[in-house]
Amino acid sequence: MTPLRTRLTEVQLAVMLLTRLPAGQMLEAPAICAAVWAFPIAGALVGSISAAILYGAMAAGIAPALAAGLALATGILTTGGLHEDGLADVADGFGGGHNRARKLEIMRDSRIGSYGGLALILSLGLRWQAITLLAVQIPNLAMIALIALAISSRAGLGFALLWMPAARADGMGKSAAGTSLICAVSGLLIAAVALAILLGPQTALYLLLAQIAVQLAFARIALRQIGGQSGDVLGAMQQLAEIAGWLVLAR
Repeated sequence: MTPLRTRLTEVQLAVMLLTRLPAGQMLEAPAICAAVWAFPIAGALVGSISAAILYGAMAAGIAPALAAGLALATGILTTGGLHEDGLADVADGFGGGHNRARKLEIMRDSRIGSYGGLALILSLGLRWQAITLLAVQIPNLAMIALIALAISSRAGLGFALLWMPAARADGMGKSAAGTSLICAVSGLLIAAVALAILLGPQTALYLLLAQIAVQLAFARIALRQIGGQSGDVLGAMQQLAEIAGWLVLAR
């Protein structure tokens, strides 16, 4: 397999892992850890679809708040609520478990508890309000932000997989662990360049610094709570980084 074909296959795997978009079939799938660098590219697809819905809804005369809700819902449908599910599971586990084993057990339970429900309400509410605010004030920025934040909020996940041990002996966190520094840095560089083009270098820098700070803080919490990362922890990290990005852009 040529290097180009290998990279394209890794992009395909990232899309298959992080979205519900049709990505074809693979005769020979690469290791998940090798596709980490392409996570921001999968995010770009999700954000572009959401931005297109926001543009179409506003062009059709739909009120900004409703258009923002449609854009947000589109992003969730495109990913199958993967990251939102992780946030809810982490909130329930960290909030309701008394020890590491119990926290992990709660996180694996498909039912959503009060902590998870509240986390989802806050996440959806903050993002919806931020999209609405920008859609009213600077519609073009709202569309650009949907793409930019979908990219950048996934850029730090490679470093979590690189530096944090897997909290479980199975699951995505375990299967994706062991990624290389080159993969993690490549994903961050892709996001940095994309943000600089979409938002300008200064705004891109502020945005990335805010998201890195939030994800580092949450990584420390996850290490104390369950001793490492899991698929749910990665989902929660994406959500928190996206919220931090919206707070920076919609301030």
